[in-house]
Amino acid sequence: MKDKDKHDDKLVTVAIHTYQKAQILKSILESEGIETYIHNVNLLQPMVSAGVRVRINEVDLPRALDIIENIKFDTTEEEKTKKHKRKSEILVPVDFSEFTLKTCEFAFWLAKEINCDIKLMNVYFSSFYPTSIPFGDTFTVQSSVEGMYKDIHEKVERDMKKLISQLNEKVAENILPNINYSYTLREGLPEEEVVSYSKKIRPYAIVMGTRGSNKKEQDLIGSVTAEVIEGCKTPIFAIPENSDLRDISSMKNIVFLTNFQEREFVAIATLMEFIKNYPIKVSFVHVAKKEDRWNEIKLTGLNNYFREHYPNIQTDYTVIDGNEGIPEALEKFVNENTIDMISLSSSPRNIFARMFNPGIARRMLFHTNTPMLVIKSSLNN
Repeated sequence: MKDKDKHDDKLVTVAIHTYQKAQILKSILESEGIETYIHNVNLLQPMVSAGVRVRINEVDLPRALDIIENIKFDTTEEEKTKKHKRKSEILVPVDFSEFTLKTCEFAFWLAKEINCDIKLMNVYFSSFYPTSIPFGDTFTVQSSVEGMYKDIHEKVERDMKKLISQLNEKVAENILPNINYSYTLREGLPEEEVVSYSKKIRPYAIVMGTRGSNKKEQDLIGSVTAEVIEGCKTPIFAIPENSDLRDISSMKNIVFLTNFQEREFVAIATLMEFIKNYPIKVSFVHVAKKEDRWNEIKLTGLNNYFREHYPNIQTDYTVIDGNEGIPEALEKFVNENTIDMISLSSSPRNIFARMFNPGIARRMLFHTNTPMLVIKSSLNN
């Protein structure tokens, strides 16, 4: 491992990966002349390390971000997958928390509606690093480290089987529909593994839990969901733990947040794939900080387009005052109009933009107890 203490005050972390991917990224950056260091490596078993930090000198950050944005891990596997038909399944990352069953319930009913299978995924990683162990004790723990990893995997396996038992009970009691489902256990960083799986398998949708409002962005579950939203092109349903929403058929009102981007027509088509069989009202909302007659004209045009293409769906539209901020204005509208779900389009953004200007989808995750459907769309998809 390459490391220099004298540079610590000038180093910045540009990525957190498993050991293998951290080494690949380090090699790529150094081939471009960028001095790179990796930290948090398990010296006893580096190949099983997770949470390895890739760090560079601060002055190299802009150039490094451009390089990282164009790196595609597992390119060969991804290209092979593209040759096959899109797999019909809904991916459900689970963490065995108290409201995992609520997330699964929504996913199972969604799978029934769109005739998909379910894939449950749990991602775990171990953080046994010898950096906090006195040098003299390092070799005394070596023989037990392998056992620690084995114990963790076995615990995760037990937790997954317990969840499966609970799901089967709910199916037997007709609380959940009888859906084909399977599971996978993966070691690594949750957000990285979910995004990687989504790129390879291309599920129809992802259903994830989130803590909702009044939770800090450092909250693990919410932040993982936020990172998956940023990194995936798959439609993502984010279900807050305080939400009472059980399935799409119980919805009456959905708000679609628009900024009059052309890509939103693709997002609207995706939204309709989920709700077209139900009498759900769609409200088109634009948040503006000042009055502008053109906003009203644009909303009228969008509303007319929707009615022409989806005549069986009731719609309306409104411009709401955004002087207090978009999340605050949107949440006020949601509460006043009994909205069941917020839907919005999110475009792919580079890592630099995500670091310094969090998107509205990410901000809403920590600002609302209303379920969200985030549709990542671009005209190049």
